[in-house]
Amino acid sequence: MAVPKRRTSKSRKGTRRAHDAITLPDVMHCSRCKTPIERHSICPECGYYRGKPVMTVEEGI
Repeated sequence: MAVPKRRTSKSRKGTRRAHDAITLPDVMHCSRCKTPIERHSICPECGYYRGKPVMTVEEGI
């Protein structure tokens, strides 16, 4: 079985893990109602996507 000959240094380990950080999702604002939404998704407030109505949204109870 293969066994490492030397211990992995902190810098080598950190370099390997440089891309493992968690990033926040991109947030944009709806062009119609200015509600913050995730990119490429239908606005839950007005039901529009890219300036076109996609679904009807019922008023809150």
